[in-house]
Amino acid sequence: LAHRFGNAADQPDRVRTYDTDMTDVEWRRIRPLPPVPRWLEGRGGRPESYCHRVMLDAVFYVVDNGIKWRAMPVHFPARDRVYAFFRRWRNSGLIGELHDRLRGKVRETAGRESEPTAAVIDSQSVKADAVVGAGSRGYDGAKKINGRRRHLICDTIGLLLMINVTAADVTDRQAAADMLPALRARFPTITRLWADSGYTGTLITWALNMLHLVVTVIKRSDDVSGFVVLPRRWVVERTFAWLLCTRRLARDHERRPDSSEAMIRWPMTRLMTRRLADPRRA
Repeated sequence: LAHRFGNAADQPDRVRTYDTDMTDVEWRRIRPLPPVPRWLEGRGGRPESYCHRVMLDAVFYVVDNGIKWRAMPVHFPARDRVYAFFRRWRNSGLIGELHDRLRGKVRETAGRESEPTAAVIDSQSVKADAVVGAGSRGYDGAKKINGRRRHLICDTIGLLLMINVTAADVTDRQAAADMLPALRARFPTITRLWADSGYTGTLITWALNMLHLVVTVIKRSDDVSGFVVLPRRWVVERTFAWLLCTRRLARDHERRPDSSEAMIRWPMTRLMTRRLADPRRA
């Protein structure tokens, strides 16, 4: 079976149809990282009908081109099978597991430890599609946007550590109060966090006393006009720019916030896969 080990690396006749499809070099780097299917470990279930490589390429195509699931090209499996794959990986956390493994590999390739010691936090408000219900959307008065807000924590080279999608009326401090305890539990090596002026107030003292996390606010100078690159803060802004290169993320089209979070992890997974296969970064 082509999907015997959850991959298609042994198909020499496979043709790369779209730019979003993984090359053979990229797949060789990512092949040992996807989670092993339950049926291969004797934990029940039945074999998948399609190999992981084809399914990964299909989801990459949807995210990068911003198409509907019903508009899946004929070169990929049926759209309901691809969506079932996306939904299963979202609900079980498999996309997060694959993403975190790739992040550790990329950090090691860059000459860093696999676990970060510092991070940067920021948020981004995006307009929501009509399918987004009133329970998970709000109005951001500062940006004049009716939709959702993406709260993102990344490491010092811009790789995603945590993501939380909320209504746009949830402030930065409110979201940070929920995210920082989980950040310390997941990454106990992180002791410093850089942020902008939206995170000032009692949050800094609370993070230091309760979490032993030093939050440093980097403010923009009042006597500077125009665009200015701010230390440390530019890293997370660049990560947001990476995300907006995928059309699916230019607007929030997902009914559920956890689907939005999964959609953010997929392009970051694609970005790290290409980095690992780039000979200039080896």
